[in-house]
Amino acid sequence: MERITREDLLALLESGGVQLVEALPADAFAAEHLPGARNVPDQVSAELAERVAPDRAAPVVVYCSGPYCNRSKIAAAAFVRLGYADVRVYAGGKEDWAQAGLAFEGSRASTISGAAAVAGRPS
Repeated sequence: MERITREDLLALLESGGVQLVEALPADAFAAEHLPGARNVPDQVSAELAERVAPDRAAPVVVYCSGPYCNRSKIAAAAFVRLGYADVRVYAGGKEDWAQAGLAFEGSRASTISGAAAVAGRPS
């Protein structure tokens, strides 16, 4: 499995066909996740892998909270064991994505946007 940068991930997302997987608990995923990501909250079973990344030939990019989180590496290794041909780890994860000012999806993302919109209105 290969480690990729944010720039590599953005290029893959732009070209399409990448299967983006967040390896964090369901509540963290629900709060905020990279756009288009699917969640693998626990161990990667064959059934779960098939659901979140149905195309074994397409690139799978796994991420978690940041460079000190090992969940993405563990999940990526499971995808490799299950026969996925192109598995990559975005080690920067959510931390790197946020530092770049890129948007998230999820309940916290919309709450922050909503709060910013309210805060920006003149009183």
